[in-house]
Amino acid sequence: MLATVNGADDGLPPALHAKGPAVGAEGALRTFGRFVGSWQLRWHHVACDLDAVGELHVGWVLGGRAVQDVWIVPGPGQPGEGVPPHAFHGSTIRFYDSDLGAWRSTWVEPINGRVRTFLGREEDGQIVLISLDGAPLLRWRFTDIGADSFTWLGEFSRDEGRTWQLEERMLASRVRPSDAAAPQDDPTSGPTADATSRGIRSECVIGRELGSLSGGGRRWDF
Repeated sequence: MLATVNGADDGLPPALHAKGPAVGAEGALRTFGRFVGSWQLRWHHVACDLDAVGELHVGWVLGGRAVQDVWIVPGPGQPGEGVPPHAFHGSTIRFYDSDLGAWRSTWVEPINGRVRTFLGREEDGQIVLISLDGAPLLRWRFTDIGADSFTWLGEFSRDEGRTWQLEERMLASRVRPSDAAAPQDDPTSGPTADATSRGIRSECVIGRELGSLSGGGRRWDF
């Protein structure tokens, strides 16, 4: 039976979501399938020295042939939520292309009006995704991957990939069902209180390196 929204049938959730990977595809889809679930994120912008707490949710979609994720930084109710250019609330759909032997990924993020496509592969225990369809070139990496944690690194290159500069880092911790009833980390206390208590409310000069992404050379005051 279809769910209803404002009196109209909404067939999107059952058409989009899947309970698991497609039959026979479990092995090929493990690269990103292992991240299915919910995660807490601790985000850090290296050049601007900004910090925030956010959320990541990952699930099976499109008949279990693809993986979709939603990244929200800062998370709901956090200072700076939805404020460009550093806040983001976007989604990626990823599927494995057996002809290429790689993952095709498309990132859509309306707060900052960004769409980027990536090709990704596992290399030396990490997942490396490269985007060549805009300037600068982007490299996003999943590293230090464990059952309940991983590190995400966002890098860019202005010399056709000869060198890469780290822009953002996210530390992800899996949220277990039992965690919902447990007290959550308070981002306004502890050793990182000065940074996280203000979310992404800070002054930051976006330099030449990020010009094409964030309006180059402009001072952003949250």
